[in-house]
Amino acid sequence: MSFERSRAAGVPLTVVASTGSTNADLLATAPATDHLAALATLDQTAGRGRLDRVWTAPPGRTLAVSVLVRADLDPVARGWLPLVAGVAMRDAVAPLVTATAVAVKWPNDVLVDDRKLCGILAQVAADGSVVVGAGVNLTLTEDDLPTPVATSLALAGARGGADDLADGVLAGFWTRFREAVSGLSADLPAVRARVRAACGTIGREVRVELPDGSVLEGTARDLDDEGRLVVEGPGTASTPGAGRASGAVTAIAVGDVTHLRYA
Repeated sequence: MSFERSRAAGVPLTVVASTGSTNADLLATAPATDHLAALATLDQTAGRGRLDRVWTAPPGRTLAVSVLVRADLDPVARGWLPLVAGVAMRDAVAPLVTATAVAVKWPNDVLVDDRKLCGILAQVAADGSVVVGAGVNLTLTEDDLPTPVATSLALAGARGGADDLADGVLAGFWTRFREAVSGLSADLPAVRARVRAACGTIGREVRVELPDGSVLEGTARDLDDEGRLVVEGPGTASTPGAGRASGAVTAIAVGDVTHLRYA
């Protein structure tokens, strides 16, 4: 894995043949790691997603990449890092696929025709820097997919082997993510507007599972200035399927979102 295009694009990249978790590795070495340094592998054996979910895939067919952010960002701007990473990844993969819709799903997924291609996870290191990791399905077949609602670049029409796809995705993602991180300091309103435009959750009917076990159903109306999902609906309920109604507006900072489909 030479990652020639990524290196030519200026990515300060370390590539490992295999590791448990690129995020965990960067978190452990954060104090000695430079701003925007990246760590990548095509064989991550103990990856984690949001809510400590396990993320596994066959070796050599997915890309795991983590980038360390040491920028001097205020807490509000830092909260947008997973979202801007999602937009950067969306823009990197969109030219590679034949899909009709590539969008960011709040708070941390990239969807291709409403199927999950990539997940994003941001974690704060002990020194206050932030590690932003992404896992991208490259050449998985339908039989390899972890869930029926997942997809891969190959299934979405991208051409090339895993190494070539990984190099192109990483170069595009890192370049766009670097620009977005700079924008968080220089022009946060412009970054927010770009994320809102790329967020496929806005305008959708959604079901949100909240950390306390309650469920909210309604319409995702917007992202507020802190990056929270604004949902208009009946409020929260203790059981799934609580029904839908207009009225209450809730800003959600943490939750699992499902895009609903109604006939």
